[in-house]
Amino acid sequence: MKQKLIDLLPPLTVAAVLLFWANVPKAWLDHWWLLMVVIFAVLGFVQLLEYFAERHEGWRLNRTEFATDVFYVALGATLINWLTTTLGEPPVLAAKEALGIATPWITALPFLVQVAMAIFIFEFGQYWMHRLMHNNSWFWATHAPHHHITQLNAMKGYVGNPIELFLISLGVTALFDWDKAALFAAISVGSTVAIYAHANVRANPPIWYSFFFTTIRHHSLHHTALSYEDTRCNYGNSLILIDRIFGTYKEGESTIVGQGERKRLSIKEQWVFPFQPLIDRMKAKRAQASS
Repeated sequence: MKQKLIDLLPPLTVAAVLLFWANVPKAWLDHWWLLMVVIFAVLGFVQLLEYFAERHEGWRLNRTEFATDVFYVALGATLINWLTTTLGEPPVLAAKEALGIATPWITALPFLVQVAMAIFIFEFGQYWMHRLMHNNSWFWATHAPHHHITQLNAMKGYVGNPIELFLISLGVTALFDWDKAALFAAISVGSTVAIYAHANVRANPPIWYSFFFTTIRHHSLHHTALSYEDTRCNYGNSLILIDRIFGTYKEGESTIVGQGERKRLSIKEQWVFPFQPLIDRMKAKRAQASS
């Protein structure tokens, strides 16, 4: 009975998030930080679940892992969020104005329909960006640090090279005129699903949830340590449905994650990773010149 309840926690958390945004007072929607509060509340809840309903002992958090994860969550809420709103959104809004795109009819749609549309539009773009990162050497160099993590935890979705974190945050949802509550709900639901998909929690949600949403089983396979080729599946950060549609879905689970020699990268190593080949060549040239 306890395990059945744990299995239902991901869909129950999604439902709680939807209920909150569906009933939030309109005046509260003017406070952008409320969205962060909701996401952080979910993060804290799932982080506690890792302690009470651990999936793999080998993924258990230590102080170093926890500190690194907290650093990246803070980075995402500050620098990456700022870069997205100042560099990512303005071109989309400019294109919207130049093309005369107006979608006032969206706000007349039912709340849940708007949420589903916003999630799908953002995830569709993220899916193709994520897939590109696994099929292009330059983009893979920015994404590889995320795959060098050797355990999965609630905050691990925020860990990676800043270039990749910025690229994966881009989307075209700003082209549409959403009800703010529905947009905040879509962002919160997507984050909730992604948090569970990275979490060390022994929840195996029912098929009516896992057919549409990514779970830890799907995403652990995407992070498998078997080989680089074996990671080229289950790209959906929140919507595994898109993988099913485009033929990149793969069934299974992996308890051992990481790439290369499964060496844990420091924050510095994660940040310089895309430039490491260039750094190594420069060092080799200097060494050759000095000899």
